[in-house]
Amino acid sequence: MSIDEIIAGRLQALRKGKGLSLEQLAALSEVSKAMISKIERQESSPSATVLGRLAAGLGISVTQLLSEENAEAKNLRRLKQQEIWRDPDIGYLRRQVLPPEPSSGLELIEITLPAGARVSYPSWGNRAYRQRLWLIEGQLAIDYGESRYELATGDVLTFGVDLAVTFDNVGSEACRYLLVINQG
Repeated sequence: MSIDEIIAGRLQALRKGKGLSLEQLAALSEVSKAMISKIERQESSPSATVLGRLAAGLGISVTQLLSEENAEAKNLRRLKQQEIWRDPDIGYLRRQVLPPEPSSGLELIEITLPAGARVSYPSWGNRAYRQRLWLIEGQLAIDYGESRYELATGDVLTFGVDLAVTFDNVGSEACRYLLVINQG
C-alpha cells in the first residue's frame, strides 16, 4: 500500500470515526474542504504543514495519519521497515524510526529538512503533548509560541505542541533531527 493510500484511508476513517463532515474538519483544521476531499480521493499529496493542520484538527498525532492502524510492535525494526514520507512541496523527509508503543506512547521520528525549508504547525490545543528534539546535523531555528530557539548540531530542545511551532532550517545545508515523542 502506498503512503498516499494510507493517508487517504486514515484521514477518512479518523474523520468519520469522530463524526466530522468535510466542512467540520475544514473549520477545525483550517484546511479547505476541497483539499481534504482531494487527499481522501488520492488526487493530491498533502504537504507537511497540511498534515499538521489536519492532525491538530482531528486531535491526533501526525503519525496516526501516516501509519496503518494496526502496526505491529517488534523488538527489532530494520531500516527498510521504517516508513518514509516526503513532502511533495519542499522535500521534507520524515522517517518513522519507531511507531508509538502502545504501553508508553513513545515514538521516534527522524526528519531531514532541506536548506532554507520551513514547516509550521498550529497548536494542538487540548490534546497537546511534549517532545524532545535532538539536532543530529545542521542548523535549525524553532519558533515555539513567542520564543525562538537557535539550535546547532548536538543541541537538544524540549517543547510541546500546545503552542504553534515552526521549524526553520536557517543553514546552507540540509539539517537532520530526531524527535522523541511521549504521549503516554
